[in-house]
Amino acid sequence: MTRAEAKEHNRRALLEAARLVVARDGHRAKLEEIAEQAGLTTGAVYSLFGNKNGLLVALVTDFLTPHYDGIEQALPAGMGLVEAVEVFARHYRRLCDDPDALRELSFEISLQDLALRDPELQPRLAASVRAHEERLTALLAGRTHRENALTPRQARRLATALRALMVGLSQGVILGLTHAAPEQYFTAVARALVTPDLLGPS
Repeated sequence: MTRAEAKEHNRRALLEAARLVVARDGHRAKLEEIAEQAGLTTGAVYSLFGNKNGLLVALVTDFLTPHYDGIEQALPAGMGLVEAVEVFARHYRRLCDDPDALRELSFEISLQDLALRDPELQPRLAASVRAHEERLTALLAGRTHRENALTPRQARRLATALRALMVGLSQGVILGLTHAAPEQYFTAVARALVTPDLLGPS
């Protein structure tokens, strides 16, 4: 194993360990336990991520990137705005049926709890989430709706509302709070966001 390969191996081991420990212990997650779970020392955390918060921020990126990669692949250029919104909604609904959906939700909630308790971590996690929301904004901008191309400003407004709506609905489905919510329901409520009132002026 080369030095670069060893570094990446340790990085992956720490991220996977952090995901398990954070989901299990929430704000009580200890850096020592994460390192031990990964078979490494806390020194490896500081070397690779700077500190515990650096590890947690990297964890959010590691968690969200594949999700948005999948969305990007499902939204080819040239697809109209309404169709793109429907595809996004179906993607979120199908994630609810993943066998690991409840574990993933537990992890997300644990991260949010950590952010609420740590004033230094909160803005860093928020910035990481916003960066991925910007990916969605870029995917929506320029798509055509009623013969008009969505401006970046309108795309940002829609991306914020769309992500918030899908996250809330998905959590309801996973927790068993939202009944009779098939893909058609997700797509219908997502389409309802594509209105002049929400999009605002260009």
